[in-house]
Order: sequence, then structure tokens, then C-alpha cells
Amino acid sequence: MELKPILSAMRHRKTGVLLIALQVGLTLAILANALYVVSDRMKESQRPTGLDDDLVFHVSATDKERDTTGAVAQADIDALRAMPGVVSASWVNQIPLSGSGNNSGFDLKPNAEQPVTNAATYMADPDIVATWGLRLVEGRSFRADETQLVDEDSPSPPEPKGAIITAAMAKVLYPNDDRVVGKSFYLGGTGPIEIIGVTETLVTPWGRASWGGGDGARSVIFPARLVQNWRTYAVRVDDPAALDRLATAADEMLQKRVPGRMSGGVDTMAETREQRYEGEHTMINGLLIVMGLLLAMTASGIVGLASLWVNQRRKQIGVRRALGARRIDIVRLFVTENVLITSAGVVVGCGLALGLNALMMDQLELSKLPLGYLAAGSTVLLFLGIAAVLGPALRAASVPPAVATRSA
Repeated sequence: MELKPILSAMRHRKTGVLLIALQVGLTLAILANALYVVSDRMKESQRPTGLDDDLVFHVSATDKERDTTGAVAQADIDALRAMPGVVSASWVNQIPLSGSGNNSGFDLKPNAEQPVTNAATYMADPDIVATWGLRLVEGRSFRADETQLVDEDSPSPPEPKGAIITAAMAKVLYPNDDRVVGKSFYLGGTGPIEIIGVTETLVTPWGRASWGGGDGARSVIFPARLVQNWRTYAVRVDDPAALDRLATAADEMLQKRVPGRMSGGVDTMAETREQRYEGEHTMINGLLIVMGLLLAMTASGIVGLASLWVNQRRKQIGVRRALGARRIDIVRLFVTENVLITSAGVVVGCGLALGLNALMMDQLELSKLPLGYLAAGSTVLLFLGIAAVLGPALRAASVPPAVATRSA
């Protein structure tokens, strides 16, 4: 099929052509970026925490008095461990994906003006690795004699001596080293902190939206307990089916143990994950609706314009049919016109998509838009355009030549 007559006909309908091309371009810009955001947020909401999520819950309690010796916390832990079905329990200062916690700057030298990186700062009992089910890829877990009782009101609280860090943290501190156990790093002006072990991953309390950037997997664990009147315990059970029941029972038991104690709440890791990513799920659903509406509007615009052109060109169609054009030739004419218009819109849309992505990179912590999403969006719109124009094209091709010519 010759393109010259088609291009000539399109020049006589510049307004309609430009409107459809612009609509396709805007749709592609939004569609490609929306697809990227949906894929990115789905991956984030499914990211591994590093914990055995199906076996772990966290329970918190607040007392009237500060536990200056650690005896109250130890008694709580002993009571939790004595519960049938509980494998282990550990004190911990913050919960992964809880949205609240401590974050610190770390460097390879003391008192650095600008730290190499920020990381979630976990403090926990020595057996937290076993309680959470963390996977060590290098080194060892903490020993009992390495635990420190830290009173932040003290004029000289003990300095951390050793830590377990995540593989992501190790890669930032020592990017060129395959093994980092035995090496040191610094927290402010403290003495060198020895890397005792490296865990495969441990998500921060904020996920990817961590202070100081990063991918949400830069975490440090110190073997320490804080002196305070509120405390959180990580509890591991032996049966996922008993998780909810044991979580409720543990909360009730802890409230009864100490007069005047208030419950700080109890959540399984599955519940914590759901709460953390509720916003992401809302965004995903909203974007899916927007994408569906945009595609429907674009399709309806193509159908409407094609139908208008069919009515305006009934005489031309009749003449073509009278001169021997087959129905498939008429269909091919309208499909070719639409492919040309859609292709022009795709070219414009690619530029708009990259510009929109540049604006979104800082706001939504996205990286550069992968070209695969542009290709996917372009393919969807090209097929959508063809599907949308087929109805009007088939109606045009089905009009008998004599009727089409007479209706001119």
C-alpha cells in the first residue's frame, strides 16, 4: 500500500491527527512511568526482611519504673521462653518495617564530618540472630559475654566494641573486599567497632525510605540493652499456625507480670509488613485504575475519530470499492493511518516519559526509567490503536459500493 495518499489525507485532517497523537503521547508518558512505579512498589513490598516472618512476632510493654539493672527485662524473657510453643525470645530496641527506630552515621575513621553511610542501628540480646532467623554469610553470632547494658542518662555509657552488619552495609564500607569480618568501622567519636559477623540482609525499620538514602538494607546490630521503662521483645515460635494465638497470649502474660504495666501492642511480622506497605498497595491500586482509565480514554478517542473519518469519507470508500478495492484493502487503509498516527504519538510520548521520570526520581526515590517500560508501553498503545480502529474500519469495509457512493 502506498503511503503518499494516506499522508495526503492525514494532512487534510491535521487537527484530529495532532489530537490523537498528543493523546497517545501523554498516555505513553504516564503509562510507562506508572508501570515502572507499580513494578517498583510491588518489588519493595515483597522484599525479604531477613527474618523468618512466619515464625516471629514482637510484643511491647511499658512500666512505671526504669529497668536499671536489666532484671525486669530478663524476667520477661524467661517468662516468654517458658511458654509452650515459644522457641526463643530476645530484647530489641526497634522492629524491622515498623516505621520507627534509630539511625546513625558510620565511617571508616572517627569523628568524620560526613559519614560514609547511614544505617539502621539495632540493639539486641546476643541470641537475636537465632530469634529472628537471620542468615549469617560470614563470621559468627554474638556471645553472651559481649552484651552491654547501656544507660543513656549515664555520663559515660559503654562504647560498642563489636557488631553484626548486613551484606549491603559491608559493601558500602568495604566495596572492594570479599570478606570484612575482623575489620573495623566507627560511630562518631567512639573507638573502633569490630565487625563480628555479616548477615545476608536485615531490612531497616523504614524499608527503602531510610534516612541517608540506601536500599533499606543497611543495618547494624550491637549486642546491647538500653535502660528504659519501655521494652520490646522479639519472639520466635515453632509453628506458624500457632503464631497469632501465642502473640495474644504473650501480650496478656506480660501485662499481668508487673503491676501497672501497660501493653505497647503486639504484631506479627506479617502484620508489620502489611502496615508498612499499606501506602504502597494503595498507590499500586490507584495507578492500575488510572492506567485502565487512560487506556480506555485513548481507545475511545481513536474509535471516535476513526468513526468520524469513516462518515466523512464514505464517497471515497465507495469509489475505491467500485474500482476493485477489497474489504481487506479498506481495513488496511484505516489501520495503516492509525499506526502512523500512533507511532508519531509514541515518539512524542517517549520524550515526555523520560522528562516525567526525571521529575519523579527525587520525589519517589526512583532510578532512571528502564527502556523496557517504554518498549512495553509503546507496544501496548500500538496494539490498542489497531484494536480500537478495527471496528470503524470493518464497518467502512462492509458498506456496499453503491450505497457508499449514493450517500455522498
